[in-house]
Amino acid sequence: MNKEKFEKGLEIRRSVLGADYVDNSINNATDFNMPMQELVTEYCWGEVWARPGLPKKTRSMINLAMITALNRPHELKLHVRGAINNGVTKEEIQEVLLQTAIYCGVPAAIDSFRTAKEVLDEIDKE
Repeated sequence: MNKEKFEKGLEIRRSVLGADYVDNSINNATDFNMPMQELVTEYCWGEVWARPGLPKKTRSMINLAMITALNRPHELKLHVRGAINNGVTKEEIQEVLLQTAIYCGVPAAIDSFRTAKEVLDEIDKE
């Protein structure tokens, strides 16, 4: 493991997903899944998210589309919150999900709209 990339990844991951969520994921990792936590933190967040080529807001919007295509509602919830943290507006989330209806299929987009609404409603109550 590259300690420098892991630490940079941890910083970015916390800023996007929230320190509580990330710290909970790391602190509750077991011998079995800690290698995955390390891989995700170092490679996804410390290597790719740390690149200067795209702002975090754009990366979040791309993630929403890809996670919709993959039909991963748990990850979508997490990344809707992250997108808001990165400055993506509700209207932009709506547009991303409408775009996915065309390229990923209406059923995938409908599920993502439903999932995103749950998160946005939670955020509104905070």
